[in-house]
Amino acid sequence: MTLTLIDFNHTNTRKDLPQIRPGHVVKVHQKITEIKGTGKKQEIKERIQIFEGLVIGVKGGTGLNATITVRKISGGIGVERIFPVNTPTVEKIEIIKITKARRAKLNYMRDRFGKATKPKGELATEKDNEPMTSKGVNKKLEEEMAEEVEAVTEEEKIAAEEIAQEEVVAETEEKEAATEEKKEEVASEEVKAEK
Repeated sequence: MTLTLIDFNHTNTRKDLPQIRPGHVVKVHQKITEIKGTGKKQEIKERIQIFEGLVIGVKGGTGLNATITVRKISGGIGVERIFPVNTPTVEKIEIIKITKARRAKLNYMRDRFGKATKPKGELATEKDNEPMTSKGVNKKLEEEMAEEVEAVTEEEKIAAEEIAQEEVVAETEEKEAATEEKKEEVASEEVKAEK
């Protein structure tokens, strides 16, 4: 039973969204359906509404029930919305700015007003908005591992070169010692021959 639930969660989670963390300024594109009229003269219109604000909390991690809390100031009043990440009504989530947050929940932002509500940070790049699929995570891990392997291989090469140099020095010292011993033996044999 638990395996089927885990499989269900994995198959129904969205893999086309970037990795969102507290402190990111995001644009959430949400589909809104409007129904006008009654009876046979109903008109159903769909439009996309954009909600831009600071992510002050993330719940549920990467699971099916994952949600993000986004806060913005509209007309001098703080407005917060909680978006389920895996819902089909969320068209896409776009990261605008990345700020450093030292906490998992930025509830202290509720008490701020004016300039203090606009966090300082750097603008997001296309790489930050790439979807964090399992392949993307694996690619990042593979790149990190490749860098580590390259560093290790470079260290091994340097160590191998040092060992080779030490062996060469040891061999030359042994040859010199052997030639000196032969010279001493030859000299001692000559001394014995003279006696």
